[in-house]
Amino acid sequence: MISEFQELSDKVELLAKMTHALRRENAHLRQANAALGAENAVYVQRMSEAHQRVEALLEKIPELVQAGLAEAAEEKGA
Repeated sequence: MISEFQELSDKVELLAKMTHALRRENAHLRQANAALGAENAVYVQRMSEAHQRVEALLEKIPELVQAGLAEAAEEKGA
């Protein structure tokens, strides 16, 4: 009977240790997740800024082509 109580006590102690370890790991994972979320937000912002710059350049292409054609015509006519 005493050995059964000791076995149960050992199991409860092991369960308590495992619970504590899992709580520490969970806290660590939550911190890592928060850090990765913040890092991802920075990358999303950078991608948005790059997208805006590319769009601005694409809008300028017709103007640059026209300027290049005009310059080529001037050189050809000169």
